[in-house]
Amino acid sequence: MVGRLLINMAALGLATWLVPGIELAHGSLADSVIALALVAVVFGVVNTVVKPLFTLLSSPLILLTLGLMLLVVNAALLGLTSWLAGLFSLGWFVDGFWASLFGAIVVSVVSFILNVFVGKK
Repeated sequence: MVGRLLINMAALGLATWLVPGIELAHGSLADSVIALALVAVVFGVVNTVVKPLFTLLSSPLILLTLGLMLLVVNAALLGLTSWLAGLFSLGWFVDGFWASLFGAIVVSVVSFILNVFVGKK
């Protein structure tokens, strides 16, 4: 569980650093790390609770597009995480669909790579 949180933190942190339109609005390093940890918790809850429902409802489109619709689902989940982070005043936000889409790609790739090396054997 802690490993998954650290993987989410790394993926979200890298997306925040690389993708224009994803920002973390905290000053000190300690505040940024705490905010990113809280955003990673929110992202983990969203992925656990909402992603199966989104995937189920969009499964015909996922099949029709040979899985490319999963990028849109992941972008929507990143946007939902941004909205929830705004409700909790965490200072992390995604500005628009394209930032969310590119952020979802970065988060997916980084999470996949880190799970390969760190995940359970």
